[in-house]
Amino acid sequence: MLDIAEELSRWAEEGRDFAVATVVAVSGSAPRDSGAALAVSADGTALGSVSGGCVEGAVYDLCQQVLADGETVLQRFGYSDEDAFAVGLTCGGIIDILVTSVPAKGAVRTALSAAARGRPMALARVARGPAALLGAALLVHPDGSYEGGLGGHAELDRTAAAEAHALLEAGRTGTVDLSEDGSHCPGGITLLVESNVPPPRMIVFGAIDFAAALVRVGKLLGYHVTVCDARSVFATRSRFPEADDIVVEWPHLYLRRTDTDARTVLCVLTHDAKFDVPLLAEALGMPVAYVGAMGSRRTHADRDRRLREAGVTERELARLRSPIGLDLGALTPEETAISIAAEIIAARRGGTGTPLTSSGTPIHHDGERRGAEMAA
Repeated sequence: MLDIAEELSRWAEEGRDFAVATVVAVSGSAPRDSGAALAVSADGTALGSVSGGCVEGAVYDLCQQVLADGETVLQRFGYSDEDAFAVGLTCGGIIDILVTSVPAKGAVRTALSAAARGRPMALARVARGPAALLGAALLVHPDGSYEGGLGGHAELDRTAAAEAHALLEAGRTGTVDLSEDGSHCPGGITLLVESNVPPPRMIVFGAIDFAAALVRVGKLLGYHVTVCDARSVFATRSRFPEADDIVVEWPHLYLRRTDTDARTVLCVLTHDAKFDVPLLAEALGMPVAYVGAMGSRRTHADRDRRLREAGVTERELARLRSPIGLDLGALTPEETAISIAAEIIAARRGGTGTPLTSSGTPIHHDGERRGAEMAA
């Protein structure tokens, strides 16, 4: 829901009544992940998507029903077989959708306003549990404080806030199972926690033509992209108009002082030992999501030797993706950028990089996805 928060916040400011349908659990090859939402206003305007089209019509009707009677609904949609009139997913997956009206005041409205303004926060809502608690919401701030309530024990609010805060710090959206008294025994209540955090960072080292293409692809994937190079003649705004930041500094010194986290990806495109070795020695010791370096097999072998001489451990070297990217047969800067982006996605989602035609493995490998165990 937070991905359409800006528009929903505008609806709220305009005084519109609206209901929101949110994907709260996913199993199999469903088209949208947890947190995807479709909103419907009282005047019939629709915003967002929960399935890419498969069940949008039925969910739209559910939103109108909830607007009319105020009753929260939890609905499961599964596979619709050869029946052309069935309402379901043609992909074979299963999704559970929570449909709630959004009151004029409360944690959800506050969360939408905060998300629309880019403020970090987490919204925890009861996605499975007693009917009286379905849709109850808790807004959790970065300092761990919270507002709203889940309608149960005070201990439930405290435990839920702590769990949501942990997901917020990790920048993740996910589910948490708790008991109604707030203990961690699963089975009583499932919370959907949506985190609103700044976009992850992609730092591209080396202001070359391949970097310009990678900047464009990185922005398409939702990264905040920084280009860094020690050579001021190359690291210019005219060469990288789509980059969020351009930094003229020795790469390893910049990496040492800038903010990174477990979502950050580092792409080293300089393939020059005087830049690469101190930079990679720094990068491979950091808890970032991805470290890749461009270069030929010969360049990689020489760089590997130099890194060992610089004291980089075997465990750290095993993290290095070099030569960078997947084998797509890429030649142009744009093709190479797609190759690099494909490897980043595979590393993030647990993909193999092999053709789906011949792999026989599930299409979705995301470790954050969980089976949909909720009652429809």
